Amino acid sequence: MVIPGPQEPEKTYHPSDGLFTDAHVPDFDAYLAIYKKSTEEPEEFWADVAQEFYWKKPPSGQMLQYNFDVNKGNIYIKFMEGAKTNICYNVLDRNVHERNLGEKVAYYWEGNSPNHHQTITYNQLLRNVCRCANALKLLGVKNGDRVAIYLPMIPELVYTMLACARIGAVHSIVFAGFSSESLCERIMDAQCNILVTADGVYRGDKLINLKKIASEALERCKERYVPVCCSPLSEEPLFTSTSHPSIILHNLKKKKIAKNYLVSICHVLQTWMFFVCFQILYKYCTAVWKTSYLSNLVSVCFRYDLSSLRVLGTVGEPINPEAWLWYYDVVGQQRCPVIDTFWQTETGGHVLTPLPAATPLKPGSATCPFFGVQPAILNEHGEELEGEAEGYLVFRKPWPGIMRGVYGNQERFESTYFRKFPGFYVTGDGCRRDKDGYYWITGRIDDMLNVSGHLLSTAEVEAALTEHPSVAEAAVVSRPHAVKGECLYCFVTLKDHKEFNRTLMEELKRKVREKIGPIATPDFIQNAPGLPKTRSGKIMRRVLRQIARNEKDLGDLSTLADPKVVEVLFSQRCEAAA
Repeated sequence: MVIPGPQEPEKTYHPSDGLFTDAHVPDFDAYLAIYKKSTEEPEEFWADVAQEFYWKKPPSGQMLQYNFDVNKGNIYIKFMEGAKTNICYNVLDRNVHERNLGEKVAYYWEGNSPNHHQTITYNQLLRNVCRCANALKLLGVKNGDRVAIYLPMIPELVYTMLACARIGAVHSIVFAGFSSESLCERIMDAQCNILVTADGVYRGDKLINLKKIASEALERCKERYVPVCCSPLSEEPLFTSTSHPSIILHNLKKKKIAKNYLVSICHVLQTWMFFVCFQILYKYCTAVWKTSYLSNLVSVCFRYDLSSLRVLGTVGEPINPEAWLWYYDVVGQQRCPVIDTFWQTETGGHVLTPLPAATPLKPGSATCPFFGVQPAILNEHGEELEGEAEGYLVFRKPWPGIMRGVYGNQERFESTYFRKFPGFYVTGDGCRRDKDGYYWITGRIDDMLNVSGHLLSTAEVEAALTEHPSVAEAAVVSRPHAVKGECLYCFVTLKDHKEFNRTLMEELKRKVREKIGPIATPDFIQNAPGLPKTRSGKIMRRVLRQIARNEKDLGDLSTLADPKVVEVLFSQRCEAAA
């Protein structure tokens, strides 16, 4: 049983008049018309999109074939079967040679310090991608080979990804903060035979010796009899497969919606392999900030002229309404729409998203489905819920960008995403749909709490806690309880100069009871000067659960941005629980 908290009427925010006079989707009625065609006539809709690309070979079969029901056989998704193209050619060569856009800026790069920046045109990008492709070929890389890329956020990362796509190699991006052990595991899982890395990188004032880490990783690979050539320049890793031709259709629609505001380029490789999306941000049009870093924006607001901003984006954790409003009011100056999207690596692009000129916004909501995407909400018995509801977020049918499998592991693919509710793609996230049909992400299913038989959303409890004027951030996890099965263990980060005491704890418990109900009253509230987060800003709830249960074996923490946070939380745990 899902217990949604009492909901206050949500205020909607509309785009400023005239802000997007040239928008691809100028208003909500236009969105509804396009969405209707994309779901009722998907083959015709995506065929129209496909005409905007160069195809060396057109599809030889149906536009779409799929099976989402494990009871009917193996899960599969096929889009544009038999079609053949090259994403690098579509992204670069056509823009330079056919459209004469060689001198147009492809993207702006901002480095670690203010004096590290580049403006890279399509001509420069094409030239450097070709040089990198030739270098890889000289190293023996050929069509179908796997290339591990262990690089920081530098232009060479983009060159290498596109170079792989150009020559038909498969690239596996490994975050440049991972340990040698994590890098080795990812090299082995993707069966890479080339590793591209750099000597090192500064992150703030800290020097990270990437070459040393890469060398240690290669030694580990050799011990496991996996030869890898090195080219200097969280959970168990999940390598997904997608379709080279079809995913670019999904991302082209995103690009056209964003127009000159936020441009996505998707680098997709062979039809049996996996993909990586790379976001290109127009420096003077769009600001994209992780929700966990909103506090760092205060100084930016006063030091820089923000009048050129047109769209604001937010990624990572779902943004709570209070942070959304601050972002909209202070950074966007009440004229820039906040594009708060829901997507996964597995979805290949945004699946729930507002459109800058078309969608009335509600603080904290991912709003409406993207074209071709058909969401549904199920209860724990797999029954579809209509109208206002809260439950498990799933999707009925595939779209071009969705993953095709887990590389080398069909069983894991089916058990992770399709077995729980046959006939649906299961996101693993909880979701609420309001009376207007807007979708609100309530947190991961494994972040749902079963308290005395009632399913509670951690996101709802966190939102209630952050409504208190003393709380800057909150994270809620489960802890075993002898009577209730599970209980709520809350970590709260206070605003500057606020004191954590028993009075505050009682106020927070009362706030949760008022917002959600007595069943959601926290059993434990712990002061958290900081929360364990990945470098991309996501809270590591697995670690928080282990802290709440006093489990000292934390496993792989290579993605953790600041390990000292964990030590502090363990040291203060005794104040909250025995």
